[in-house]
Amino acid sequence: MNKNKNNVLDSHPYLRQALDLIADKWIVAALYVLSQGTKRYGEMQKEIGDISQRMLTRTLRDLERNGLVHRKVYPVVPPMVEYSLTPLGKTLNEVLKALCDWSTDNFKQVESARTNYDAVQ
Repeated sequence: MNKNKNNVLDSHPYLRQALDLIADKWIVAALYVLSQGTKRYGEMQKEIGDISQRMLTRTLRDLERNGLVHRKVYPVVPPMVEYSLTPLGKTLNEVLKALCDWSTDNFKQVESARTNYDAVQ
C-alpha cells in the first residue's frame, strides 16, 4: 500500500471528529427527540426509552459541551431543567431526518440481505 496516499479520513480532516461526535445511538436518539422541540429531562428519558439516567445525563452533557444542546435551569424548587437544540444542533436535523427516512425506506432490504448472507454462510 502506498503510504503517501491519503485515506478518506485524512482527506476530510474533520470527518473522524464529526463521526466521533454523533456516531452513537444515544446521541442520535437525543438529537432526534430534541429536533421536535424543547424537552424536560423526564420527557426525554420517556421518549428515548431504554436509556439509563446515567447515560442520558452523560449524553446531554456531551451534547452541551459540543455546542449542540442548550441546557436551561429555572430557579424553582424543585429545579426545573429544559433542553433544546442550539442553532448548531439544529443543523443536524436534516441529516438525522435523512437517516430516519433511509432506515424506514430501506431496512427491510437490509434484513433480507442479512438473512440471505447468513443462509449461505
